[in-house]
Amino acid sequence: MSRRSAFALIGIIALVLLGTQVGYRRPAEAPAPAAAWDGRYFPNIPLTSHDGRQLRFYDDLIAGKVVLVNFIFTSCGDTCPLETARLRQVQKILGQRVGRDIHFYSISIDPLHDTPEVLRAYAERFQVGPGWLFLTGDQDQINGLRERMGLLAQGDDPAVLKQHNLSLIVGNQATGQWMKVSPFENPWILADKLANSLRNWQDAAEPGRDYAKAPAIRPPSSGEQLFRTRCSACHSLGAQPGELASLRSLGPDLAGVTRQRDRAWLARWIREPDRLLAEKDPLAISLYERYDRVAMPNLRLAEADVEALLAYLEGAEEGARPVSAP
Repeated sequence: MSRRSAFALIGIIALVLLGTQVGYRRPAEAPAPAAAWDGRYFPNIPLTSHDGRQLRFYDDLIAGKVVLVNFIFTSCGDTCPLETARLRQVQKILGQRVGRDIHFYSISIDPLHDTPEVLRAYAERFQVGPGWLFLTGDQDQINGLRERMGLLAQGDDPAVLKQHNLSLIVGNQATGQWMKVSPFENPWILADKLANSLRNWQDAAEPGRDYAKAPAIRPPSSGEQLFRTRCSACHSLGAQPGELASLRSLGPDLAGVTRQRDRAWLARWIREPDRLLAEKDPLAISLYERYDRVAMPNLRLAEADVEALLAYLEGAEEGARPVSAP
């Protein structure tokens, strides 16, 4: 070994030993996940709840909490009622945990119209329980919050209310876990994400469940898939066993509905309920008044979708009780 190489080796060994003695300092690391989602990221905008409270988005609503956040407007005639009805089912599954260790927030994207009074009436129509806040505030600040939460893409016009992003945001601010989920998600799966996976399964599992007793999985028809993802948020289909019985629907039970209603009227009601209500169709108005003035949403279904859904309703639960006439 040359003298120059020997001195270089000695220098490297000295540096290593020095580092060991004084403590090696790593280069600056990225912040922990939770720190990346703190008040420096989320705008701490002021909001007013449907019960009249003044709240800050970060400080009062999400800091250190497991939350579900969605954006709605109360005059929406299609997706917003469906989202609200689905989340009502999730709230029922979670029970008293909503407002205690899981928090629901629905923020209006039409704050000029959606005053606290309007939001309170909306919450009452959907029979939501405690722990779920409907919120309003400044239009520009809410648009900024939508951008921060990934629900208002660059180039989107926030004034076009019906084009708003349909995703829900669920997350745990304390751990930095955040995800987008569909409003058409199965309510039990969404409840499991909020109650278990986002809380790192810190609660003990319920005893007495056995995978051997799980029902066989079969592929659903297109009509059944539509019913499960679009209709089941508001309607049941016959008597519901066990835990399902607690998810009492906002609308009528649909067992036997194809025998009770004229098929042509039923097809049009499924396809364009808003037009039937606008035309003051007597049966449509009667249903609207009977079920707490919660309007049937227009799901923008194609004729083929409507036929598939009707075929499923016709074939489902042969012995189910008929729908009572309004």
